[in-house]
Amino acid sequence: MNWIIENNENVEIINKLSRELNIDSILSSMLVNRGIKSFNQAKEFFRPSIEKLHDPFLMKDMNLAVERILSAIEAKESIMIFGDYDVDGTSSVALLSIYLKSQGCQISTYFPDRNLEGYGISTKAIDLASRSNQNLIIALDCGIKAHDQVNYALEKEIEFIICDHHNPDESIPNALAILNPKRKDCLYPFKELCGCGVGFKLIQALELKINNKIDNIINYLDLVAIAIAADIVPLVGENRILAHIGIQIINSAPRIGINSLFKNRDKKEFNIGDLMFHIAPRINAAGRMEHASLALELLVESDMQKADQLALKIESLNNSRREIEKETTNQALDLIKEEKKETNSTVVFKKSWNKGVIGIVASRLIEKHYKPTVIFCESKEGELTASARSVKGINLYKVLEDCRETICQFGGHKYAAGLTIKKENYLKFKNKFEQAVSKIFESKSSEPEVVIESEIELDFITPKFYRILKQFEPFGPGNRIPMFLTKGLKIKNKEFKLGKEKEHIKLNLTQNNNKTFSAIGFWLSEKFDKIKDSTNFSAVYSVDENTWNGSTTMQLKIKDLK
Repeated sequence: MNWIIENNENVEIINKLSRELNIDSILSSMLVNRGIKSFNQAKEFFRPSIEKLHDPFLMKDMNLAVERILSAIEAKESIMIFGDYDVDGTSSVALLSIYLKSQGCQISTYFPDRNLEGYGISTKAIDLASRSNQNLIIALDCGIKAHDQVNYALEKEIEFIICDHHNPDESIPNALAILNPKRKDCLYPFKELCGCGVGFKLIQALELKINNKIDNIINYLDLVAIAIAADIVPLVGENRILAHIGIQIINSAPRIGINSLFKNRDKKEFNIGDLMFHIAPRINAAGRMEHASLALELLVESDMQKADQLALKIESLNNSRREIEKETTNQALDLIKEEKKETNSTVVFKKSWNKGVIGIVASRLIEKHYKPTVIFCESKEGELTASARSVKGINLYKVLEDCRETICQFGGHKYAAGLTIKKENYLKFKNKFEQAVSKIFESKSSEPEVVIESEIELDFITPKFYRILKQFEPFGPGNRIPMFLTKGLKIKNKEFKLGKEKEHIKLNLTQNNNKTFSAIGFWLSEKFDKIKDSTNFSAVYSVDENTWNGSTTMQLKIKDLK
């Protein structure tokens, strides 16, 4: 792993911020690294406000969408709310269905079956809407490429409102309204909303039309925060505001379903990491292992006992998902070994793999090999479905565009995508993908890197320092978790290893025999074995908290050791 120390030469701005904010230069340097160069910018960064959200009517087609929904409410029409089966889609459907019901609207919800229908708008849903005399479908977190499906719906006199955030093609579907900030003709100032974020802008617009204020919908931001965490969108601009307030709601007045998922956790206060690594996998497990409607039931449930029962079922599904994921990962690693070939990418296929876990497996393989990775399974006769994940410097979406001739359909983002190919095109795609990635790696490093904010002494880590550090949250793309470097470390007292396979390490670190800090390093056992006898080693780490038996203490979370 490459260690890159952030060099900031804006000394004058750093010193000015230090004086105005009464903080150390290391902290003010961190602000400058994030594009914050004035007192007012710092104030907005540390105190995100709902009042700073953009006018939702700046989004192309918003007026059309709002007027159509309001007329449906007035005419007591039944609306189908259609969503993708992942966390973003599930949260979006929960948000919009709760809101529209609160306005007296008749609704039904629909998630496609991952295995039978696959990703995106399905004709099966359109047929159901037609039989149910529903003339309006609102699609969330999907639909931007559903040209044929929208035309099919129009033949049945069904209109579509599409709320999506994925990259559109040159042309867009013939829907009544398409809310997507990434549309070329959309002037909305913030382009990086998740699907649930677009859904929130829709209810924000509706609420402004109905009540001329948005106070009543702030409590919906818990769902948006979960979607932001799961979809790994940039934690800047509006996303920072939405996530910040959403996490506050989860910590102060969580909805019953979310509270059920957090039960038996020893923490008193949750952050974006808890949403990403605890809540999101469990919501996803419903759609991966059974059906996304189960997660929706939990998110909209108002009875605590029922919510607890649903949470237990989802926990069981998540445990099953873990086992299947582990088995699939091991099988994929074996296939890579069998190939005995040095490549810049990983593309593997096995007919029997579970479609619901291949995305997670792709991420696991990247942790192991740090290469753009595509995992295929058989979806139906003659067709393969894949989840793809990428690494820094490789725009996955553009790579897949280079492979378009071998692909039936694809969609996604810079670092994550899904695709379908004909079975007979597997080897052709594999070669094409490797060629496209190799071209980029000619000019870029293929080794993972960690960007370090500053080299510091352990003594620098004080309760005050950590209090200010916490105000940098929520962390994510665009606002990375602050990493620090400390040299001259040694182990104090005995270290030990954790995990079923002793893959993690737990130890106490000291420097110059001064302060001692508890530290944990996930997946670092092998690296630790190389330096454990040293009395002078270096570590890159973030500063975190550890809660045990009701007591919370500062803890170093080690990223790498040398």
